[in-house]
Amino acid sequence: MPEQFHRPVRRPSESFDNLVGSADPAEQSRIAHATASALLERARTDETGESAERLISFASEHGIDEIAELWAHAPARSLPGSLWRLYLLQIAIRSDPEATALLYERGRVELRSADAVIAGAPAPASPDELVALVDTILRGVFRGDFAVALDRAAAYCRVQASGATHTADDYEPTEPARASELTRRALRLSSYADDLAASATAWRRGALT
Repeated sequence: MPEQFHRPVRRPSESFDNLVGSADPAEQSRIAHATASALLERARTDETGESAERLISFASEHGIDEIAELWAHAPARSLPGSLWRLYLLQIAIRSDPEATALLYERGRVELRSADAVIAGAPAPASPDELVALVDTILRGVFRGDFAVALDRAAAYCRVQASGATHTADDYEPTEPARASELTRRALRLSSYADDLAASATAWRRGALT
C-alpha cells in the first residue's frame, strides 16, 4: 500500500481549501476534527444520499492531497484519523486492484477467523468486487451504521495483512526485497485494523471525536 500519493489534483467546486491554512498544530487539530464531524453530519442527514456519494467518489476523482491536508496528521483513533485511513484503503485498492485481489484471496484462504465474512466481499473476490467493497464500506460510514463500517474495514485489513504476510514468506527465499515490502505492508494493514476496530468501539461509546 503506498504511503503517499502523487496524482495531480484537480480542485473541486466544493473545495476543502477554505478550511485549511493554519500552521499552528492546535488549530490544525481543531480543523481536522471539526471538518470530519461536519462532513459526516452533512452526509448522514442528507436523505437524498447525494452528499455521501460525492464524498465516496471524492478521492478517486480529485486525488488524496486535499484530504491529506485535513486529516493525515490526526490521531489514528479519532474521527478524522479513521476517515483518513478509509480513504487510503480506497486509493490503495483502486491503484492496483489486481494485486489487491490476489493478496485478499490468499489471506481469505489462510486466515482462520470470521474476518472475510465480516468484511463482506464475495469468495473469491475479483478486483472489481474489492473496489466495490471499499465503496460500500464508505457508504456505510456516511449513510449506515458507522461502527459496523469501521469493523468491516478492520476485518478487510486483517485479511489483506494475512495475505501479504503469507506471500512475503513465499518470496523470502528468492526475492527478499519484495518479501520485505510485503511484510511492511502487512504491518501497516495490521495497524490500520487495530486502529479502526478501536475507533468502532469508541464510536459505540459515543467517545470518537
